[in-house]
Amino acid sequence: MVFPKTEYLARVHAAQQAMAQHGFGALWISTEAEFRYFTGYMTKFWESPCRPWYLVIPASGLPIAVIPGIGAALMAKTIVQDIRTWAAPDPVDDGVSLLADCLTEVANGAPIATPSGQQSLIRMPLNDLTALQRKIAPLRLVDDAGIVRSLRMVKSTAEIEKIRTICGVAGRAFDRVGEIAAPGVSLRRVFGGFQSLCLQEGADWVPYLAGGAGAGGYDDVISPADDTPLAAGDVLMLDTGAMRDGYFCDYDRNFAIGHASDQVKDGYKLLIEATAAGADALRDGVRACDVFAAMHRVLARMGDESGVGRMGHGLGLQLTEWPSLNASDETPLRAGMVMTLEPSLTLPGGGVLVHEDNYAITTSGADKLSPDAAPELPIIG
Repeated sequence: MVFPKTEYLARVHAAQQAMAQHGFGALWISTEAEFRYFTGYMTKFWESPCRPWYLVIPASGLPIAVIPGIGAALMAKTIVQDIRTWAAPDPVDDGVSLLADCLTEVANGAPIATPSGQQSLIRMPLNDLTALQRKIAPLRLVDDAGIVRSLRMVKSTAEIEKIRTICGVAGRAFDRVGEIAAPGVSLRRVFGGFQSLCLQEGADWVPYLAGGAGAGGYDDVISPADDTPLAAGDVLMLDTGAMRDGYFCDYDRNFAIGHASDQVKDGYKLLIEATAAGADALRDGVRACDVFAAMHRVLARMGDESGVGRMGHGLGLQLTEWPSLNASDETPLRAGMVMTLEPSLTLPGGGVLVHEDNYAITTSGADKLSPDAAPELPIIG
């Protein structure tokens, strides 16, 4: 566990208080981020799709883990004391009966809640979910009324410091991009080199790295790297979601290879200005759409934004969390939320530029977690 046990116990207690308000008998969890949030259980074994993992939070007391036997030793190091296992994977009954018995035992006839809204999923085969519903009848699986989302959106001071730490790790890697990028170096080599730099600087993993390169801007921001060599006049962008102690950073940096046009330089400066406007708007009680509007007003001086749909989002245990900074999201922002600001624009020639930084919302404004970006587009080579 990366926090003291009291941090996880407080999260469980807060969930149970909310469950009581809605009359839920249990909260059922089946996804990695929520496992880490409530217990501190952290493993890369989630990469294997052949084993499901379940956590049951009763109306009172500690969570109960219903997990494959291979995970019992690690789970015993968390706050969980009741660990129920099976020999997984079982092609006949892959933990379904064990989970059904646990839910029936603790729910006391009340509905069983599970996160069901946007950006949630149930990590269980559909056939097993159907079997589970049949086995627990007449108990019902219901939406958790946003309990998990509302808890996770507002970070503790300890969580914010974890995000600040990984932002610093990525910042030191960005400071070294000149070691790996130059005219003639392929984008694939740059991507590999940057991941290596992140690990050297203290990241545990680099689950996400995207970017692009092109003259006058790039054409998209989600492509994998290929063997195209960097050329003088290209704009290189690297967007990293590095992890340390289970928490993500998510921000990018832009670089010009050799030189850049005045149009690209002006576009970069406008993105920095738009980000500053978004940071000024990040306040306790302000709506997500208001922050979007503050950045959009700046970008409108050069034309339309790139059309990605949003210009920022929540950040924490996952690379992207709630809410979204777009024109229609009216979620009130609260102190303790960690947000990315990600303005983007399309230059007159068709190239795209994106800038991204990470901030924590405080009672007095925005606390910048990612290191300051250069005020003018950095030149490499």
